[in-house]
Amino acid sequence: MARAQSCEIVPGDRPGTFVLRLDGMNQSHVDLAHPTRLEFEYVRRIADVLDLAEAPGAPLRVVHVGGAAMTLPRYVAATRPHSAQVVLEPAAEVTEQVRAELPLPQRSGIKVRPVGGRAGIAELRDGHARVVVLDAFAGGRVPGELVTAEFFADVARVLDPDGLFVLNLTDRSPFGWTRRALAALRLSFPELLLSAEPATLRARRLGNLVVVASRAAVPLAGLRARSAKAAAPYRVLDAAQMRDGFGGGTPFTVVDTDPSPPPEV
Repeated sequence: MARAQSCEIVPGDRPGTFVLRLDGMNQSHVDLAHPTRLEFEYVRRIADVLDLAEAPGAPLRVVHVGGAAMTLPRYVAATRPHSAQVVLEPAAEVTEQVRAELPLPQRSGIKVRPVGGRAGIAELRDGHARVVVLDAFAGGRVPGELVTAEFFADVARVLDPDGLFVLNLTDRSPFGWTRRALAALRLSFPELLLSAEPATLRARRLGNLVVVASRAAVPLAGLRARSAKAAAPYRVLDAAQMRDGFGGGTPFTVVDTDPSPPPEV
């Protein structure tokens, strides 16, 4: 099992809020009393996708690759009671600390497995999930083994035919790493969209790129409507815009892959 070099949970900027820091970097923000209050902008964008994945309030079967302080599983449990959620989090000692200091709600339906994403996805049955969320980091970087054509094919197997795969990728312009990850993703998921803050798309600073992939339709219109009303506005690119800005690239494979670019110091 993977071990974090350092893990601490510190108070947030409001009473009842907490920040999980791994290796000195903010990893998760949790509001125990108000789990639908999401501090990190990219997490709010992922939550927008989860909101549109099914009718409001309807339960979902969700697999989370990466757990940390369980911000998104808590959100789903609050907005969609009776959802069945599996969290694949290899850092068992982090999970133990989170459970002790930031307990999950009783009867939340959240099951945490101490296993990495690649092995954990391989253990799930065909068509298990409606949504798979990839939000996993090691040393501030998305692990290379989680952006290969082989891993994406296994995620497609685990999703139901019209399920959604949501990925949090980190990169900076000119997005060479993301181009390769998206090339691998397109081999299994023909329908794609990408959302990002305008500054991330314009500048060369590292930022979060939230990608939604499916073998059926992706919620393009719904996300664009939400982006226009968001407290932190973001852009939603359709497949054609992605080909223009994020096309090309050789697909990552298990024998030829890299983690995402390192965070800025």
